[in-house]
Amino acid sequence: MRDAVTTRSALVMLGVLLLQLGFALSYMGAFHAPEPHKVPITLVAPPAVEREMVARLDALPGDPLQVTPVADRAEARERLLDRRTDAALVVDPARRTDTLLVASAGGPSATTAATEILQEVARAQNRTIVVRDLRAPSAGDSRGLSSFYLVLSWTIGGYLAASALNMAAGSKKPTLRRTLVRLAAMLPYGFVSGIGGAIIVGPVLDCLPGAFWELVGIGTLVVFASGAVGVALQSVAGTVGLGLTILIFTILGNPSSGGVYPSSLLPPFWSAIGQALPPGAGTTVVRNTVYFDGNATTGALWILGAWAFGGVVVAILAAALREGRKRRGPRTDTAAAAAV
Repeated sequence: MRDAVTTRSALVMLGVLLLQLGFALSYMGAFHAPEPHKVPITLVAPPAVEREMVARLDALPGDPLQVTPVADRAEARERLLDRRTDAALVVDPARRTDTLLVASAGGPSATTAATEILQEVARAQNRTIVVRDLRAPSAGDSRGLSSFYLVLSWTIGGYLAASALNMAAGSKKPTLRRTLVRLAAMLPYGFVSGIGGAIIVGPVLDCLPGAFWELVGIGTLVVFASGAVGVALQSVAGTVGLGLTILIFTILGNPSSGGVYPSSLLPPFWSAIGQALPPGAGTTVVRNTVYFDGNATTGALWILGAWAFGGVVVAILAAALREGRKRRGPRTDTAAAAAV
């Protein structure tokens, strides 16, 4: 019995249990009770009405909306398609009907939340709201989740590939040469993964049509970033490094990514970390590239690049330092023997 369950295997099982419980806590903590908080909306109203409307919306309990007044409908439309706002309310004081401009391709959850709040406010004033969707998801992406699931597959594929390379070598911490080979291998693997993902969501399922080569490039970057971090953490911490990678990308990164609920509907912790992690940055880049002509993607691309670069640097430094210690070890032993 003692041979069957060693201390090491018991510790591994404990680690898996902690990851399992962390998975349940993170996903249910993020999704169990979504509440709108400072959902960004734009307001177009005559000066005589604007101040009163802003005050009324800002005074709603729980601060569900963050209102930015603009001069006209054209500016509101521009902000919406540039991804600087989730909805734009155009008030017509001469009529009892106002217009709400939305772009549900940017995330139906935020659009729905803003619409429900504003319709409730309108009903209290005996007014109605007509909703006009300026950028709806494609027919094959009816719930707007394809970007999230595509990036999910890329991130998991990246760190599983890094883990497979590690297990193929006996789960030993790699030498500098092996580290360089593994990092180099992640580039063609990422490129093939990007092509495969773009084919599936494009020609095969028609979920995210268009922007084929842009998706290939994004997929290559996402997979390489995930794989480089996986190589780095396993180089530093061995088998534990895989658990840390799963913690970062899957347990923390996926529920906070904004794929299911945007940051304005998530609890503070998940809202704060979402766009700083690769799943959130990747989902933003894919969604905004496919539906919004690449608007508001620069910051997310920098985040992905930083994770990729950081993974490469940490992996190489860890392997180089380990080899340096090994070289100094025999020299130290020889010097000690000579002194004796």
